[in-house]
Amino acid sequence: NMVMSFRVSDLQMLLGFVGRSKSGLKHELVTRALQLVQFDCSPEVFKKIKELYETRYAKKSSEVAQPQPQQHRSPEALSIHSSYDRGSTVARTSISTTNIDYPALYGKYLNGLGRLPPKVAKPEVRLVKLPFYTTLDELLKPTELVPQNNEKLQESPCIFALTPRQVELIRNSRYFSLGIKNVSFLYRICYTDTSSPQEDQYPPNIAVKVNHSYCSVPGYYPSNKPGVEPKRPCRPINLTHLMYLSAATNRITITWGNYGKSYSVGLYLVRQMTSAELLQRLKTIGIKHPELCKALVKEKLRLDPDSEIATTGVRVSLICPLVKMRLSVPCRAETCAHLQCFDAVFYLQMNEKKPTWMCPVCDKPAPYDQLIIDGLLSKILTECEDADEIEYLVDGSWCPIRAEKERSCSPQCPILVLGSSDVNGLLPTPNGNSENGKATADVVDLTLDSSSSEEEEEEDEEDDDDDEGPQPKRRCSYEKGLVSAC
Repeated sequence: NMVMSFRVSDLQMLLGFVGRSKSGLKHELVTRALQLVQFDCSPEVFKKIKELYETRYAKKSSEVAQPQPQQHRSPEALSIHSSYDRGSTVARTSISTTNIDYPALYGKYLNGLGRLPPKVAKPEVRLVKLPFYTTLDELLKPTELVPQNNEKLQESPCIFALTPRQVELIRNSRYFSLGIKNVSFLYRICYTDTSSPQEDQYPPNIAVKVNHSYCSVPGYYPSNKPGVEPKRPCRPINLTHLMYLSAATNRITITWGNYGKSYSVGLYLVRQMTSAELLQRLKTIGIKHPELCKALVKEKLRLDPDSEIATTGVRVSLICPLVKMRLSVPCRAETCAHLQCFDAVFYLQMNEKKPTWMCPVCDKPAPYDQLIIDGLLSKILTECEDADEIEYLVDGSWCPIRAEKERSCSPQCPILVLGSSDVNGLLPTPNGNSENGKATADVVDLTLDSSSSEEEEEEDEEDDDDDEGPQPKRRCSYEKGLVSAC
């Protein structure tokens, strides 16, 4: 804060005191001085900063005691004084009443990312909201990564300290799954584009170092298709396990490739949500009244005078297209043009593991903020339990569509299925009738084909034996089987 309030002459005196270059525009001098505070802030340097700060405001207080005509003051001095008058009293009091050896950076950040002068108003970069994270604090607003030289590989550091409240939130955060806290620090990177909210996007050759350790960054997915470059899932990076949960300053250094595109980085303290919590929130604020859903059905089936084909109804399945099970919480996005719903429970669980937020029916974006629960279809699910499909009619009513029953006509070839008890009651007799006098189906011995050659040989032997004399009769295998069965 002291350095940011310095004039050009003060900045030049500070940089000359440590042997740094004093040439350049004011915002370049400010950036150079901030880098000095970050990396080389020895007690002597901070003493010099405090001396320049007190000297400047001692002169200002004397000027207030002896006011001069306003036209003698430069426009630059006017703008600087007017921008700092709001906090001068508080800053002066804190310095005079407390003995500060090093700057207190609680909740603040000093970075070497290269910022424009405060006079230049520039639209801020916005990041898309993450449904599974609720932002508690913004430690670093989206700040542009500015190359410091012409090298392809750049490094941009950022130094900050946590407030006691932030440390307490992390330490007291409960576990919603094994080994993962639900309060964490997320480091997000995106394109520097202010036209719309930006999704997370990594620069090439990215590496993130927190204090003295490198943080793991998602790698590329290999592509099996020829000519298709591998893709990388760009997601927020969790830095909680590498940060100092104390009053000590933390340092984050991002290494990135400078190949023409501009990127911005931000750091947030967030509370992570589960799919069950998001489902409960959706049930609380996202239910669409059945009458509104009925009006939407009528609008879909309204006769179009220019159309030659009249639509009398539209079918909607009660089976979720995601898991092929009956719907429990039917939902869809407000931007979807179809009436077909999918199950909110499985949709949220799927996006909790791999966030795509794409509608499984029309394959179009279906973000969490646009999801609604169909109140009419929820009512139908409770009233119609014996059908898997319904049809909406023109007047907004509905009727179930049940599967066609099997035809009752008898088959051309009757099939007899016998159990063990039936076999005992329907044993065939030599005259072809069963023992109880009822006709039975023909019995085919499937072993005849395999034993036909053996029977032919036996018949030949019997013919030969007839010439010699009568032989005792042999009982056939068929009769043996009957005897054993009886």
